[in-house]
Amino acid sequence: MTTSVTSAAPAAAKAIGGGPTRSVTAASWTALGALLLRDLVVLRKHFWEFVLRTIIQPFLLCFVFLYVFPKIGQGIGGHGAPQESAFATILVPGVVGISVMFQGVQSIALAMAQEFGFTREIEDRVQAPCPIWLVAIAKVLSGAAQGVLSAVIVLPIASVVHAPGVHAHLTLHWLVILTFVPLACVAMAGLGLVLGTSFEPRNIGLMFGFIILPITFLGGTYYSWTKLAPVMVGGWHWLQTIVLINPLIYVNEGMRAAFTTAPHMHLYVVYPVVGGFGALFLTVGLLNFRRRVLS
Repeated sequence: MTTSVTSAAPAAAKAIGGGPTRSVTAASWTALGALLLRDLVVLRKHFWEFVLRTIIQPFLLCFVFLYVFPKIGQGIGGHGAPQESAFATILVPGVVGISVMFQGVQSIALAMAQEFGFTREIEDRVQAPCPIWLVAIAKVLSGAAQGVLSAVIVLPIASVVHAPGVHAHLTLHWLVILTFVPLACVAMAGLGLVLGTSFEPRNIGLMFGFIILPITFLGGTYYSWTKLAPVMVGGWHWLQTIVLINPLIYVNEGMRAAFTTAPHMHLYVVYPVVGGFGALFLTVGLLNFRRRVLS
């Protein structure tokens, strides 16, 4: 009798949760899925707020540059429908690119600045049964998914907001779209992670003034990188060289390769550089995230 009771004890303990029922890796992946599901539920509840936040800037850019300016005779990129259409072809992919970038900043950097603030809301997330770095990866994946969704929303809108006679000549290259757009969204989400873990909530204004604005205006949104060659000093294409440190220039050049036949930087340069920026941003962001959580 004693032997049977003793042998049944471990089985009973395991049945009521006294022993391990799944590996740490399985628990971590389950927690990651739960974190992503939580972000999806939040996005669904605030979907129209997300849509308005996503389209307002691209819509205004296209409305002013591609509708109002041609209407009042103040053409951009030259006078006449052909020149204005050429500018539209350049601008539309750039608008998609900055939408992806801003989505990474808004969905990760701004939210993280609040979570690392006085209330320390981030502590609710890091209590999940998974490594700290996996919590940050969940934020990046969520931001990247929102970036893809913003590209899907913005491209059709930006491609139709034009004055009569002005048309963006779009050609969809699906192989580039399906491979480059997700890569760009992950890289820009990584940038959001770096910014969100580097700036204190009280310094968010500095982030926009000293980081976001230079990235936006020197990121090839309104021009292609190949057109910067005439800006020289002593034979040195100084502007074309300096902007190469800007990750947005590669994102926008990749978007032009994905959506148009306009001149653009070679894809064998764009892909590895965007991937390199993404890896760099993720590495720095994960280190910063761990430091901020444990501090």
